[in-house]
Amino acid sequence: MIDAILKFEFLQNALGAGVLVSIACGIIGTFVVINRIVFISGGIAHAAYGGIGLGYFFKFSPVLGAILFSLISALGMGLVEQKTKQRADTLIGVMWAIGMAIGIILIDLSEGYKSGLESYLFGSILTVPRKDLIIMLILNLIIGGLVSLFYKELVAISFDPVFATTRNLPVDLLYLMLMVMIALTVVMVMQVVGLILVIALLTIPSAIAEKLAKDIQQMMIFSSVLGIIFTTIGIALSYYVNLTSGATIILVAGFAYLFSLLFEKVGIIKIK
Repeated sequence: MIDAILKFEFLQNALGAGVLVSIACGIIGTFVVINRIVFISGGIAHAAYGGIGLGYFFKFSPVLGAILFSLISALGMGLVEQKTKQRADTLIGVMWAIGMAIGIILIDLSEGYKSGLESYLFGSILTVPRKDLIIMLILNLIIGGLVSLFYKELVAISFDPVFATTRNLPVDLLYLMLMVMIALTVVMVMQVVGLILVIALLTIPSAIAEKLAKDIQQMMIFSSVLGIIFTTIGIALSYYVNLTSGATIILVAGFAYLFSLLFEKVGIIKIK
């Protein structure tokens, strides 16, 4: 594998993308898990398909369309979650379905051959170009910068939003900022494992890390490291066995999670 990495640029790009995406997922996935908003994250990911359809229809980058739809759906779902607690799951499910439907219809109406469509659905980390690594790095810097600046506030609204309100923190605004960061992460992960599998890479490493970490910062670090391990193993397996890279990465992560449950059951891992 080392020889192949040194020889082929596409493998270097793939590993670089895996590292960058794992760091973003480690940071944002931690907040997704502790806030128990996995369903919203899945909704944002699937609604982003509408943006991909928009890109194909109007002949511009589907990634830019996915960013636009992800941000719109993230803010919409965040507002729904804040304002309509009792029916939030239903409304988010409707927004999820509408986003997917818009994407499918726009792609149907688009002229010509829809090249690269499968890569947005199932991921294609082995074809990530170097220019996309720069975009991923910029998104990582934005996410990392925001979390560093508002770390205490984000932790406060995650564990006790009522107390955060009494401390005059802008809880609603901070929550919407978290939704925006989830949207940006979704777009990054989309290029690695595809929209269908986004939710897995966003949550599995963090779910395992939660069992091992003593605090939030440690959970982020463990989650990022686990993500890097899973993507690296997945890339190696997909390269040598000729398998779909995104699905292979998620399969590795999924088995690791099942093993963590087994270790927890027999007492090797204890819930913190």
